[in-house]
Amino acid sequence: AALVAAGVDPETCLLLAPSDHVVRDTGAFHRTVGIAREAALDGTLVTFGITSDRPETGYGYRRFDKAATTGGLPDGAYRVERFIEKPDAAAAAALLAAGGALWNSGMFLFRADALIEEFERLAPAMLDACRRAVAGATQDLDFLRLDGVAFGECPAGSIDYTVMEKASRVAVVPVDMGWNDIGSWQALWQENEKDSDGNVLIGDVLAHDVKRSYVRAERRLVAVLGLADVVVVTTDDAVFAAPMDRAPDVRAIVDRLNRAGRAEATALSKVYRPWGYYQSVDADDRFQVKRIVVKPGGRLLLQMHRHRAEHWVVVSGTAEVTRGEETLMLTENESIYVPLGTTHRLANPGKIPLHLIGVQTGSYLGEDDIVRFDDTYGRT
Repeated sequence: AALVAAGVDPETCLLLAPSDHVVRDTGAFHRTVGIAREAALDGTLVTFGITSDRPETGYGYRRFDKAATTGGLPDGAYRVERFIEKPDAAAAAALLAAGGALWNSGMFLFRADALIEEFERLAPAMLDACRRAVAGATQDLDFLRLDGVAFGECPAGSIDYTVMEKASRVAVVPVDMGWNDIGSWQALWQENEKDSDGNVLIGDVLAHDVKRSYVRAERRLVAVLGLADVVVVTTDDAVFAAPMDRAPDVRAIVDRLNRAGRAEATALSKVYRPWGYYQSVDADDRFQVKRIVVKPGGRLLLQMHRHRAEHWVVVSGTAEVTRGEETLMLTENESIYVPLGTTHRLANPGKIPLHLIGVQTGSYLGEDDIVRFDDTYGRT
């Protein structure tokens, strides 16, 4: 992002703000952005430090001396003395008691050229891969698609460890803005409204003699009996259950899913496309069932599959189906069969969404079994 912005104006200020955070006091947040921007104008990299109110072991800390000279920084910004990784309980309590330590919010503000300069000095291999990825990028609808091969060669490393902890000029702006990092199920439990037993119950949940728990049912009934301080979450493709205080350790489960090559770690059951979306309903050896929704005016690309056939049943709406040399119109309760190796396209010429059930059968059902002929949306 800094490379792209610098191509327009090297002194562009970038605000990096993770999407999974809660900020209740937006006024305080806006004032902090103003202070951070002023501090960043001279090339300083600025981090937002959250005023801590409890000894927290799940966050990193920024330590600063409020009494020290600001070295030309605006009021409200301070030089960072020390970065502290996630401490144990005793160390976190000592930091809180001593004062002058702030939680790492993961939010930063800096000039594009200043960040690039630090990457040039501290992580040139990472910067080189990003430069090649941007240079080879292509436009795809509203998206700038980076060159995948070049970006894949970028070494792994967070901005904290790679740059912020080693940069020559780093400042922190303390802020109390009702912030919470929604990085765990426990954090979601804290943020949601609770019943008289301290439970957050979302979806079709039947809880009996349950206390201080987070239970989420996204598709089917979930019954929980006689438990306290637990997290139970069900989605289309998985069930997760753990004691509340162990919920942040879910990353260990994700690591195992990744090592096993499980699709649950990388893909949701509902996949959005420019024409609408499809959602996995069921799958087994040699078949899979999908719900397909095509928005009004939407058209899938003209395509062919080498290893699978398609069976489409219209639930509601109107389907325009190209199958080989013929074009057919289907309405509610009608169906069509597309043999493997047959060129085909699905479109919705109507004014309401088109809902279908699609059954795919064949020896290989991967999404990469597709030969593309043309695409209305100009995707690469």
